[in-house]
Amino acid sequence: MAQSGENWWRDGIFYQIYPRSFQDSNGDGVGDLAGILRRLPYVKSLGVDAIWLSPIFPSPMADFGYDISDYTGIEPLFGTMADFDALLAAAHENGLKLILDLVPNHTSDQHPWFIESRSSRDNAKRDWYIWRDPAPGGGVPNNWLSEFGGSAWAFDEATGQYYYHAFLTQQPDLNWRNPQVRAAIYDVMRFWLEKGVDGFRVDVIWHLIKDAEFRDNPPNPHYVEGRPPNEKILTQYSTDQPEVHDVIAEMRRVTDSYDARVLIGEIYLPLHRLMAYYGNDLTGAQMPFNFALLSTFWSARSIEKIIEDYEKALPRGAWPNWVLGNHDRPRVASRVGPEQARVAAMLLLTLRGTPTLYYGDEIGMHQLAIAPDDVRDPFEKNVPGIGVGRDGCRTPMQWDGSRFAGFSEAKPWLPLPEDHVRENVVNLNADMRSILSLYKRLIALRKTCPPLVSGDYHPVAAQGDLLVYRREAQGRAVVIVLNLGPEPIAVTTSAIRFGSEILLSTFLDREGERLEGVLDLRGNEGVVVVPA
Repeated sequence: MAQSGENWWRDGIFYQIYPRSFQDSNGDGVGDLAGILRRLPYVKSLGVDAIWLSPIFPSPMADFGYDISDYTGIEPLFGTMADFDALLAAAHENGLKLILDLVPNHTSDQHPWFIESRSSRDNAKRDWYIWRDPAPGGGVPNNWLSEFGGSAWAFDEATGQYYYHAFLTQQPDLNWRNPQVRAAIYDVMRFWLEKGVDGFRVDVIWHLIKDAEFRDNPPNPHYVEGRPPNEKILTQYSTDQPEVHDVIAEMRRVTDSYDARVLIGEIYLPLHRLMAYYGNDLTGAQMPFNFALLSTFWSARSIEKIIEDYEKALPRGAWPNWVLGNHDRPRVASRVGPEQARVAAMLLLTLRGTPTLYYGDEIGMHQLAIAPDDVRDPFEKNVPGIGVGRDGCRTPMQWDGSRFAGFSEAKPWLPLPEDHVRENVVNLNADMRSILSLYKRLIALRKTCPPLVSGDYHPVAAQGDLLVYRREAQGRAVVIVLNLGPEPIAVTTSAIRFGSEILLSTFLDREGERLEGVLDLRGNEGVVVVPA
């Protein structure tokens, strides 16, 4: 269903792979492209439609690939261009789309563009990056802060100016007000589109344009001590500038010049500002990522309101999307607890819109506490001790119960949890009621049930820990009933009548059960029901 037509991404299910952590093929403890190719049958067995790869380009790895030194190559740690071509061909042969992570806001300080830019003030590429004189009397040009701690300005002794870096000092920001920069990145996009990639997830897309006057950001009156220090100011002038939407429309025109491609934007903004990234007349990103479920309080009423507000805010004709986990946020099984992780899976795969899964969530991988000596994340190293570390959600995929979990024959780049001996793909595949089996059943149900793909969303009044909604398309309907609490609940609603039938329970033990107007839900249980 999901692989044909311009709008395949509406029907599809995306699966994010963090390449360093999926499968090591050469025994160096780091995942690679050949490893992903080896595990492609597993990905296909899940029933997903598209793979999104975190960055695989040449990089000094200051921020593990988000500091790119060559946009049109492959990082040797991950393999060769031949390895990439083989993976792309195999993905397509298996009916899978392949999405690349585009990082256009900044490069590595080792990128040839930046090496030229910093060589002298009159270099032709000087204006490809953001250079400013010191403030009157000396010091940084303004009060903008790095997302990873400290000032966002780094002084260059040789040329006597500061350059701007929204992230690490090794990640200088490109100047997207320069038409030459835009053209160069669009050429990068065309390079990969010509190869046949099916689209891009664009990193920190709301950062691309900065205030032309470089005004100081205002203080954040709601800052709480113990939060990341960059939150002390509001990014009023350093992100989300009006002109960014012209840039995104240009990017979209690049992808639209090829058949059936998708443009996805990474955006952490309040709802009303997020919606602008669909663009005028939907000429922006087809899917500005909706991260609301990553940070919400896990309660029925909170989630009900998030869904309602999001559905109401969508521009006419815009397509929704939902995300439960990614490489920057704590694992869902740890955020909501292992019991609710099953309910979360049912929520993600039954809401209206395109779902994105993060590798390992389908086997219930949890956030691993990383010992200080094992920390690799530069964010945690820069701002230690307040819980910003991202290593814990990037640990190696747990394939089997062997010493290194089937991920590698050598010690992995990040540690494994002790429970990988039990909680792994081999064991969970053999258990017909495991969370992995649940994910597969949910995905299969979604593909065979039109209301779950294209149906309208209708909330059903509920109280307490109950979240209830109806999906309806072409005269067919299903009702989703989720218990977000630990206590059993007897559900009586007009949506569930005598003769209604359970299609699927999160416990995988009630399929075909007929209801007599009352649904008895166990604690932490969700069900999909066909109304009579």
